[in-house]
Formats: sequence, structure tokens, C-alpha cells
Amino acid sequence: MKRQVSAFLDKDRNMIDLRSDTVTQPTTGMKEAMFSASLGDDVFGEDPTINALQDRLAEAFGHEAGLFCSSGTMTNQLGIQVHTQPGDEVICSYWSHVYNYEGGGIAKHSGSSVRLYPEPKISVDGIAERINPLDDHYARTTTVCVEDTVNKAGGLCHDFSELQEASNFCKEQGLNFHLDGARVMNALVAKKHDWKAYGQLFDSISICLSKGLGCPVGSVLLGSEEFIAEAHRSRKAMGGGMRQAGILAAAGLYALDHHVERMQEDHDHAQLLARTLKSQAWVANVVSPESNIIVFELHSISSAEFQQLLREKGILALPFGPKKMRFVTHIDVSKDDIAKACEILSALSTVSA
Repeated sequence: MKRQVSAFLDKDRNMIDLRSDTVTQPTTGMKEAMFSASLGDDVFGEDPTINALQDRLAEAFGHEAGLFCSSGTMTNQLGIQVHTQPGDEVICSYWSHVYNYEGGGIAKHSGSSVRLYPEPKISVDGIAERINPLDDHYARTTTVCVEDTVNKAGGLCHDFSELQEASNFCKEQGLNFHLDGARVMNALVAKKHDWKAYGQLFDSISICLSKGLGCPVGSVLLGSEEFIAEAHRSRKAMGGGMRQAGILAAAGLYALDHHVERMQEDHDHAQLLARTLKSQAWVANVVSPESNIIVFELHSISSAEFQQLLREKGILALPFGPKKMRFVTHIDVSKDDIAKACEILSALSTVSA
């Protein structure tokens, strides 16, 4: 089967790209930081820039150590693999990225099954109802995974109290608690959480750098020294060891200094887009955005047809279902771009015809 390749290979700079916050280009300042980074061999633990990034995030989130990896899928899968043994079971949401969009990685890498709760937000009841009995007939429940923000649910953010209750319950039950923090920086900005108090709720955290922070690549896994040592071993076995990768980690350090507070602009832009969409007769429903993701449903036109229509008008977006679309705001979409996008959307009066 031939791999699907995007038709959008030669980027037209006049297009407003709302497909994802993964499409961003490094800023001039980020490129300069990458170019001047001090480098070493990370497999030997000798890259000073990677070590600085790992240490900085571990300290900020109240953990002992960190591990720089190529992607959020890798940090999630490493985290789950270290927490589980083959034949174990992982509790996560039906809406979660680790279940929907990581290529069956939990089964493939960890040999574990998945038990789903139906809501996008975590709850003690949702966990408790899915813990298997201590009986040889059942998979051993060992790990709970939560996503914040929840991509599939329109960038929904968890309240601190919800996560704290789940964390306390997991500790009582002897369960590992892992955070898929692909867009955790958006959650921290939107909810104004204290980073360290938030981070200490989890046994392990995956933090993606290549989304809201605008880095070209990379994620960091956080946990205890013992946990990260085992994750380092698993990363090597997966072929994830990198050498002079401090040139990539430097982008993360730069983003932590310059791109965190500005993420509120992305959230504000998402609100503007959502208000425009809610006023259109061809829109059936809009999930009110809490962060930088807007998910909406169409009345009559299919999402594939609507995607093509938007492309012709100068907007790139992704289908999220047969009649569902997703917009994602990010550092490369300016206030002027948002105003233009709102103008284009407002002019689409015949979509539902």
C-alpha cells in the first residue's frame, strides 16, 4: 500500500495554515540559538544543551530527571512501557491520543491492553469502574494515562482539582499515573496552573516542544531517576538514541524563554475564530475552545468537500470526522491572518446549500 503523501508539499506562504500547531517554522531567534548550541554525544549523556533542557523541565515540574526524545509519541510510549509489563492493562479515555493516534503503540511496544472510559475528562469514578479484579482471568491494571489538553475534544483543559483527585486515587490504588502533555503548555497558560504543583500530580510526564512552543522537533519525558534510567534503555532499544541533538534541544530552551506567555495570543485567536463560526448558518456546532483548538461540525457539506473549499479560499484545515473540522492556532498565524480567516469564513454563505 502506497503511503499517503500530503498534496501540500510546496508551501504557499499566502495560505493561512490552521491544520496543526506542528507546522510552525523556527523563528529567527530560535534558529540562532540552535546554530550556536554547545553539542556533545547524547547517547553518552554528554550533550550539555540536552542535559540543560532535561534538567530545566524536570526542575520546573518537580521531577528528578528528564529524557529528550524525537516525538511525543515516543515519550508517551516509553512512559507506558516502563510502567507496564506484557499482559498488563492501561486505563485511558476513548478520546485520548495514546489510544487513537499512536499506531497501536501500547499493544506493539508494551504488550498491554487498553480499558477505555468514555468521557474526555478523567474522574475517580471513571478509573475505579475499570480497575480489574486481582484475578488470574483478568489483565493486571497498572497504569492510568490522561491527556491535557485533550486534542480530540477540542483542546479541552482539565481542572487542577480533577487531576488531583485522580492522582490521589491512583496512589491509593498503587497505579502509575502518566500525563500525555502534548499541549500541556497550553493547559498551563489557559488554567494558570503552578507548574511544579501540577507536575507532582504525575508519576511521569510527556511534554511536547513542537506544538504550541513552536520548536521544529522534540519532546521530553519526565520522572524519577530510576524511571528515566529505564526509559533511556527503552529509547535505545527503539532506535531513539540521538548523538549531537543539542541543536534540537536548544530550540526547546529558547521556546521556554520566549514562547510560553505568548501562547495566550493563540487562545485569543481561537476564540475569535469560534465566535465567527458560531454565527454561520452552515455550522451545526462549535466546541467552545479553552486553548488553541477549535472543533466544529458542518450541516450539509462533508468535511472533505469543506477542506477543499477552504483551500481554494486560502485556508488550510484538517477534517476531524465525516462532517467535523479542526482549526489549530499557533505562533505562525498572526492577528491579521485570523482577521482574514474570519472574513473568509463569514463570506461562505452558500456552504449549506
